[in-house]
Amino acid sequence: MTLPFPHAHPTNGTPTILDQPFAFRNNEGMICAAGTPKPIARGDDTTLGDRTETFFNGANDGALLGGALPFHKSELDYLWQVDGAGGSWPADQSRSNALAKSVSSPRSQPSAQTYMQSVSHALDIMQAEKALPQGLRKVVLARTLMLEQTQDILIANVLAKLSEDLSVTAFQVALPPKADDLKPRHLVGATPELLIRKNGSAISSHPLAGSARRQDNKDADAAAAKTLKSSAKDQHEHGFVVEYILDTLAPYCVELGAPDGTTLTATRSMWHLGTMIKGVLKDPDTPAIVLTSKLHPTPAVCGMPCMRAANLIRELEPIPRDFYAGAVGWCDRRGDGAWYLAIRCAELCGAQARLYAGAGIVLGSEPRAEAVETAAKFGALLAALGLPSDAALHELNQLQG
Repeated sequence: MTLPFPHAHPTNGTPTILDQPFAFRNNEGMICAAGTPKPIARGDDTTLGDRTETFFNGANDGALLGGALPFHKSELDYLWQVDGAGGSWPADQSRSNALAKSVSSPRSQPSAQTYMQSVSHALDIMQAEKALPQGLRKVVLARTLMLEQTQDILIANVLAKLSEDLSVTAFQVALPPKADDLKPRHLVGATPELLIRKNGSAISSHPLAGSARRQDNKDADAAAAKTLKSSAKDQHEHGFVVEYILDTLAPYCVELGAPDGTTLTATRSMWHLGTMIKGVLKDPDTPAIVLTSKLHPTPAVCGMPCMRAANLIRELEPIPRDFYAGAVGWCDRRGDGAWYLAIRCAELCGAQARLYAGAGIVLGSEPRAEAVETAAKFGALLAALGLPSDAALHELNQLQG
């Protein structure tokens, strides 16, 4: 059988959503690519409009464009045109762990100790540049967990488990093969953060910044939420993101605002500060992916000033982000669609899984607390992979001991 695109690998001859370049599911519905995927010429952010113009001007009704944008705007995206939407979301048939018992223990890259040292270094820079107009105000630093087993990871099971949380958008997007490994790669995750949604002239964005781990005990969970809502440090961090998005979208809108202000929002594993931003476009033909490229990367995944923070991220993070903290999504030929931040995700390739998590660092951040936050953000993926959701906390507990 001829595979529809380089990463398709049906196991029983019947195409599934894993044989397609992208699929998304949340409480509003499901978008799964269908038909024969056609690649959009790869390029960086500067050529995105030109490379997608043919799709918006000549695609058939029902056609979709989707895929992934990398974190760094200078790197190459991975986008596809498909005939439309279809298929079905995978069901967890076995209800068993997605990982075999022979799975290796999670390996932190960098270690929690090294991560905390990077946070301290960033805080020293912020303090030194506090009085400078263009001094560093925020940087989002990420770390990874590496898992490996003896058999390929059951991606369908992972997706099924992630989509049980209706407060997030579960997704899978195909990634380009690495030069030294031609195995199919997928970015699989459960993102809580909407970067942009467009329907005609109406747009919305729901930035999240400021986080706290959910607690099993009801009273403790309520206390964690209350502490987050009243935290000056987290409100400060959140304000950077909201201001940036409002400033970026304003030139494209005749109306723009945040009528409900900042509120608490929750997933199964985390509390967040969130602000729903709504607007009306001057030009309803502006595609969602173009607005995405203008917004991305926001201070929620990068920092302020953006270029300064992005350069520091390259310096301090030993594992390249690639498509982590980029954007994933889709739009139709009218430019309507939805794009999300590629967070709470893992790169799955054969028997390996690399999980990503980051935390926003501002003056007032505490290195160990930021490491704990990243450990909590690994929780949803660890649980979907069949491991304890608090497995990433063990390393930190050992350091404390």
